[in-house]
Amino acid sequence: METSAVNGSWFDYGSSRIYYEDHGTGDPVLILPGFAGSIEEFTALRDTLVTAKYRVITADLPGSGRSEPQPRAYTGSYYQDDARSFAALLDHLGTGPTHVMGFSDGGEVSLLIAAMAPETVRSVVTWGAVGVVSDPEGQLRGMMSTIIDDPIPMLKPFSEYLVAAYGEANARSMTQSVARAFDEIVKNGGDISLSKAGNIACGALLIAGEHDFMATTPLLNELAGRIPSAELLKVDGVGHDVYSERPEWLTQTILDWLNRY
Repeated sequence: METSAVNGSWFDYGSSRIYYEDHGTGDPVLILPGFAGSIEEFTALRDTLVTAKYRVITADLPGSGRSEPQPRAYTGSYYQDDARSFAALLDHLGTGPTHVMGFSDGGEVSLLIAAMAPETVRSVVTWGAVGVVSDPEGQLRGMMSTIIDDPIPMLKPFSEYLVAAYGEANARSMTQSVARAFDEIVKNGGDISLSKAGNIACGALLIAGEHDFMATTPLLNELAGRIPSAELLKVDGVGHDVYSERPEWLTQTILDWLNRY
């Protein structure tokens, strides 16, 4: 079911209510932000792609931005659930094969869409995504569960963003819930899309910052080795959020990639 908003629309699928905006005409592109992110972060990228004659669909992940439910109860299958939701959104919009791209969790969902519904995806671009939750000593889960009340210095800006964007109680609920979901995923082997990566038949561009503590080179290499048409790009001097640190470079890289397909 679809309902209209002032500048966009909501698409209801299962327990999720996805907020999305649809701009431009031409070959379709879907852009997905990361966990707790918003499509507003990618306004400049969207506008550049629209100017280049692409139809750009930007959508907030369930539980993030303007999408619902909030706070979200994350489960060990939430990545797969979201992939099904966005594949259904593309089907609802009648886009046909679509260039799918995203950051971090949005990248993980993009990979899953390409693996689970290959006929839906024309190409996939990710930054900060590796197809697994790798947290053998529990550091990532520990950081997420305490990020609101006791953030480590590196994550304090993200903690402040979460509180400002969602309110303290909601931010605490969502981060502790996703930490529990990571617990379940890790206990089941950590797999998100790695085991299905061989099903990705389209071209895949996997990007990660040199200092990304989540999308490390060994993990990225392992994922790329499973995807028949994968290409890797490591970006010197940046961390997890490549777009915020190198927006012009990433925008041009994406444009060049789309022009190839």
